[in-house]
Amino acid sequence: MASDVTDRRTPPGLLQTVDRALLVLLAFERTRPDWGVTEVAEEFGWDTSVAQRLLATLAGRGFLVSDPATRRYHIGPAALRLGRLWDRSGTLELLARPVLEELCRRTGDHVLLCVPDNFHMRCIAAVEGRSGPLRYYPLVGELYPAHAGATSKSYYAFLPDERRHLLFRGRPMARFTERTVTDPDRLEEEFHQVRARGYAWTVGEYDEGVATVAVPVFLGREPYGSLSLGGAEERFPGGPEDRLEALRQAAHLLESRLTTPPRRPGRAPRTRGGGSGRSGG
Repeated sequence: MASDVTDRRTPPGLLQTVDRALLVLLAFERTRPDWGVTEVAEEFGWDTSVAQRLLATLAGRGFLVSDPATRRYHIGPAALRLGRLWDRSGTLELLARPVLEELCRRTGDHVLLCVPDNFHMRCIAAVEGRSGPLRYYPLVGELYPAHAGATSKSYYAFLPDERRHLLFRGRPMARFTERTVTDPDRLEEEFHQVRARGYAWTVGEYDEGVATVAVPVFLGREPYGSLSLGGAEERFPGGPEDRLEALRQAAHLLESRLTTPPRRPGRAPRTRGGGSGRSGG
């Protein structure tokens, strides 16, 4: 299915035309970057005239761009503008913080949510564990190198192979500890191992004596970032296995919060006299 929105019915009380336009936008993804009018009509079961008007309206406001040679539609600059506003809005941290706090409560570890930033992962939300600060400076805003540590490896392992090769091949990579891997071929082997088991586990690759277990966070089928637990190596005497269930549950909950609209609160019934329905006492 082209879109990860499984229920395409317009919820009661909402505008059907607006909802359909948003469904069209959500259908664009890396594996399906362009659409034609007939394809949209067939995908959603609409008349071709409806699909044409929706696509033309979105293009008229800059959310889509029409290729005059192929008459196919691509994502437009207005979507880029909203994406940049989202990155700076603080909304992601607002949505993620309750999930991170609950994961910290369950494990006692430091919890980090990171997203890619060039050849690094940037921490955008964090909760300190019971053992006290992991750094002498705030975790939020720190950049983790793409080749060192589970926080980064859990994200880059799930990129398409050709895209990852472009990032890692022919690039100098710093060695932070004696355990830091800088050989591209060995890194590629590790990425395949991470992808096969679904999580990354490292000890002392970026910081001496620090162990980290991390899983990817997806938006639909696309890797978006990583969620990781970290702490002193001695906190993980048996490895990461006893944390994996809690970590995966938190990642799934976070994915749901990022892709599923919150429930709309029900309205209080109005009184016959037109009042708000609130009691006077």
